[in-house]
Amino acid sequence: MDEAALRAAIQDTYPEYAPQTATLSFNMLWSFYHAIQPGDIVIARRGRKRIAGVGTVKGSAYHSATKNRDATGTGREYPNHIDLTWHDTPRDKEFPNMVFGMQTLYEIKEQLFTELVQDPGARALEPPEEGVEDQAEFALEKYLEDFIVTNFEAIFRGELVLYQDPEENVIGQQYGTEAGTIDILAKEPVTNAIVVIELKKGRESDRVVGQTLRYMGWVAENLCTEGQPVKGIIVCRDADSRLTYALKMTSGISVKYYRVDFKLGDAPLSQGTPSRPTPRCS
Repeated sequence: MDEAALRAAIQDTYPEYAPQTATLSFNMLWSFYHAIQPGDIVIARRGRKRIAGVGTVKGSAYHSATKNRDATGTGREYPNHIDLTWHDTPRDKEFPNMVFGMQTLYEIKEQLFTELVQDPGARALEPPEEGVEDQAEFALEKYLEDFIVTNFEAIFRGELVLYQDPEENVIGQQYGTEAGTIDILAKEPVTNAIVVIELKKGRESDRVVGQTLRYMGWVAENLCTEGQPVKGIIVCRDADSRLTYALKMTSGISVKYYRVDFKLGDAPLSQGTPSRPTPRCS
């Protein structure tokens, strides 16, 4: 079946699909039959935090409407198959955080595969951070991310709420995708927009803008319903002319600035109830 025939078959079988959903289904099936080759290694996941098993592909993909009917029941068959030789390990391996993206089928690099299979502390499917210009700012904003999430309601006062992943029932902090790990994912109740929040973390302006746009594109394709908007916010400490210039030609991304007040004294601030710092992100 060629590309045009497959697209037509998806449209005929699932006429209720929005164009975006139909394209996702086409990409998945086309890759399943044409990108996976004998000898490739496949990770079977359960949810986004668990490896069910790992196997080596034995042959080409094929279609069988009845192969697993006894296991799944009539009307719930999975007709597209690839036979695997399953490895002894890992089996049913769970991670403390999300390590898999939302898409059903995608390719990862060998280094990331090794980390997932061997490293029990693997955090997400993305390469190490690069392009950091200011190491002090990078370290500070690593802690700032946790502070923002912990004080999210006080900082954004209901204008934004943390995104809740419907599959894993976790909040949108360090949200793992095959496009990288999003620092914070939120929703804007007034517009129903999904909002990508990235801390600059000492990175080059061009890099953080490009990364934010990449995440916004992934969110638009994988999380949004038809017509649902996507926005981006970059959080940084100081004004950056290069960042300002980059965003002049980009719609949908705004900048928020934070400040940190830290004071030492020879006496307590008050003898009554201890005061707490007020989170600010303006």
